Amino acid sequence: MIHLSLAERALLIGLICLSVALFVKRFSLVVRHIVRSRPEPDFQWRHLGRRLWDFFWEVLCQAKVIRERPWPGIAHALVFWSFCAFALVTTNHIASGFGAGFLSHRGFGAFYFWFAFVFAALCAVAIAGLAFRRFVLRPVWLGPLSYESGVIALFIFLLMVTYMPTGWIPETSLAGHALWWAHTLTLLAFLPLIPHTKHLHLVLSPFAVFLRHEGFSHIPALQGDEDFGLVSGKDITQLTALQAYSCVECGRCTEHCPANNTGKELNPKLIALGLRSYLNEYGESSETPILSTTVSQTAIFQCLTCGACEYQCPVGIQHLPMIIGLRRGAVNTGTWENEYGTKLFLNLERHGNAMGFSQSERDKFITRLQLPLFDGSQEYCLWLGCMGAYDPRGREIIQALVSILKQLGSSFGVLQKERCTGDPVRRLGNDLLFDQLVETNLELLKKAGVKKMISICPHCVRTIGEDWRQAGAHLTIEHHSEYLARHAHRLPASPSGRRVVFHDPCYLGRYRGIYDAPRAVIARSENLIDPPRARERSFCCGAGGGLAFLGEESGQRVNETRTEELLATGADIIAAACPFCNTMFRDALAKTAAAKPAQLLDIAQLAAAQLPPPQS
Repeated sequence: MIHLSLAERALLIGLICLSVALFVKRFSLVVRHIVRSRPEPDFQWRHLGRRLWDFFWEVLCQAKVIRERPWPGIAHALVFWSFCAFALVTTNHIASGFGAGFLSHRGFGAFYFWFAFVFAALCAVAIAGLAFRRFVLRPVWLGPLSYESGVIALFIFLLMVTYMPTGWIPETSLAGHALWWAHTLTLLAFLPLIPHTKHLHLVLSPFAVFLRHEGFSHIPALQGDEDFGLVSGKDITQLTALQAYSCVECGRCTEHCPANNTGKELNPKLIALGLRSYLNEYGESSETPILSTTVSQTAIFQCLTCGACEYQCPVGIQHLPMIIGLRRGAVNTGTWENEYGTKLFLNLERHGNAMGFSQSERDKFITRLQLPLFDGSQEYCLWLGCMGAYDPRGREIIQALVSILKQLGSSFGVLQKERCTGDPVRRLGNDLLFDQLVETNLELLKKAGVKKMISICPHCVRTIGEDWRQAGAHLTIEHHSEYLARHAHRLPASPSGRRVVFHDPCYLGRYRGIYDAPRAVIARSENLIDPPRARERSFCCGAGGGLAFLGEESGQRVNETRTEELLATGADIIAAACPFCNTMFRDALAKTAAAKPAQLLDIAQLAAAQLPPPQS
């Protein structure tokens, strides 16, 4: 037990008060920014059990940190677990300075001191490894070097090494006395630094994980006629502010962002940090536009909404609502000017489809393929979508799916009229046009008596199944990969010996968690292989977020990057499960220098190729 003189105890009290005061001064400002921000408009306390599980799994177990970046993740987890283990030891350490230590060196106390020693040793090794990685290896996605990271790493290392010898150096000795003070001073100097650095996530990220919106890429509904999206400080919500201050700057979002990977300006990490900087500089009630100060308008309109950033984030930040909120602000206030965007909006207003074709083109396709009209008696309403109704390759996918539906005896029909689901304008931020498209479509579906729907487009499935709910729609819709996987045992299949590489569409995989269904369809007759980036880590095709209609990209094209990766597997066939992915890869394959480029097919076409020829 340490024995301090009255002067030392007075000094200790003064240092504790100073350390806590400096911490509270900065931390209270952060809390004030969060609490005084706009209340979250549609936050719901549903599924408390799921929130508690996510907190346990992602915060306490550090599972997401480890899973997505194993070795650095284990090192970070060891640091976190060490701080948890040290909570009791640190409390006892400070209490012992006043003669009130409660952990003795016998029984449980002896066990716990050695328990903490093990974590201290592991933490010292882990923080040294992380510092070596940060300052010597320097992964590009971590960003420029910061002295703050070095200072914090040094303090954590000193906290550990000043504790470890206490197991065999008595605190009553001169060396033990000096170690006690060294540990105490390091702890008291470390505390005020936390709210001034990215290590504020130690305090805030557990709340960010627990309180984040349910679902993936949640887009909150606008509230009233005066809500235009994320325009200025007064539009920043409490949850957005909490997430902005929770950013640990680990760069995982940047590392996996397809736009950033192909030379674009967009860096998802800087979106969160930009909002944090805005709050620090202007405050939560400011009317200064965000896009003219801390966040780039060019960058936010380069986002493909693939969700790689949001999926990778270990501290609960939901980047997509931030980015789409900023897009909303730019579009709804008229500050975004883009020739291709204007053309897309006009096509959807006048013709109801993104390509600008007349309804008669869709009618001709329905007549040529002899598609039955939905009259309420069929099991499924086959949603054609813009790509299925007007794109030549999309029509081929529809034709393949129709042949399978007929082979299986599933009754279906299509709507006589159909407008775009609104997916591209929803992601680009044009809420007025999105609402108009939804209202028109819901009237058509209600009039036809539609209950169950099937679609070849993951974007349509997501938009109808999730985004339309804000308009009161509760429709059952599934992707054709789900239907095909469920009925695969009833379809003929004979091994072909061909190597097929499957590309996971973002809106089927990360958005809906469907990875096995399309693979089950392919594997019945083909040799299935995965590209290096597959499943949750799949690399976007370049079409999402409305960018399929916004013209040429800066830097390297995303679809060409992904196509090169798929071709590098040596596969005979590239298999897709999304008409947008299909058209993006088709364009990239037309530019490839390969002597014999791979064939491009949808999973429905692979399954339909196994069917017997139709009887005349």
